[in-house]
Amino acid sequence: MAEVCADDSAWSRGWATTLDNARILLAPQLPRGLEGALKKALAGRGGPAVHRYCSQPAAPTGQPIVCIGSTPPPALLQDGSSLVWFHSSNAGVDAVLRAGLPSGVLLTRTVGRMGERIAQFVLGWLLSECQRVPDHLAQQRGRRWQRLPSELAAGQLAVVYGTGAIGARIGHALGVNGIRAVGVSRTGRQSDAFDDVLTPDRAGEVLARARWVINALPLTAATAQFFGDPLLRKLNGATFVNVGRGATVDMAALDRALHGGQVRAAVLDVLAEEPAAPDDACWSLPRTTITSHSAGITHDEDVVHDFLGCWEDLRGGAARPSLAVRPARGY
Repeated sequence: MAEVCADDSAWSRGWATTLDNARILLAPQLPRGLEGALKKALAGRGGPAVHRYCSQPAAPTGQPIVCIGSTPPPALLQDGSSLVWFHSSNAGVDAVLRAGLPSGVLLTRTVGRMGERIAQFVLGWLLSECQRVPDHLAQQRGRRWQRLPSELAAGQLAVVYGTGAIGARIGHALGVNGIRAVGVSRTGRQSDAFDDVLTPDRAGEVLARARWVINALPLTAATAQFFGDPLLRKLNGATFVNVGRGATVDMAALDRALHGGQVRAAVLDVLAEEPAAPDDACWSLPRTTITSHSAGITHDEDVVHDFLGCWEDLRGGAARPSLAVRPARGY
């Protein structure tokens, strides 16, 4: 198989024949409902049967293996494995890449309606803050009656780090509600989802004016601990929302920014270590809400839809599957 990060022309190589002879395996952690849905969908397309992975030899020597899961079973990562394609049941693939996916194995991922779900999550928290919902709930618990002034979201500035499929849905949802959304991406390539897109070295031009800073970055070597002291010190009372990856945030730096007032409040849907232990320092961060990785829960239909989309791309001779990952970039 060709390198995943090679020229796109390499992708057209013999996939129809490969898939006709492939064995489809589901990693053990995936639910039974997903297994049934995939079996039905592939059978309707004349595809091969779907099997639950077990530790015993899964296929005759040389038979191509296609595996679907959150991470590949270790036996499929060994030398001599017939694994040709791994489809991640998640959008984030850093765990798959850390597992050591063999060179030349196609890696695709699941996005589904995750962007829509995460965008609604972000928008909900932003509007909740404007309407002082957390403060009203606190007053309710304390049986206090006090009018609290609200603020309009329209016209305010949100800076969204990450302008891919998920970040773009966030930018669009914010724009529909009158919030000025500026994206930040590695290339600075413009997108209809944002009023403007900047490269990270130019983001300082807008950070001090941002009402919200939203992290939708993948975890790569370049984004690990990305939100640290140098960046967070540029904020001027912005609320920080993390729907990207937990390890992109230096939690000690976020703690300092919250105490120093550079960050007004934080909503953290993801953490570097999950689940967070009861004594984890994250629970003590001031003015912070942790939502236990709930913003974009993947549904079975998302996995089925995106796997079949890649399947059809490959069988149709597409130059590159629509959801293929370039390992060198990490997304």
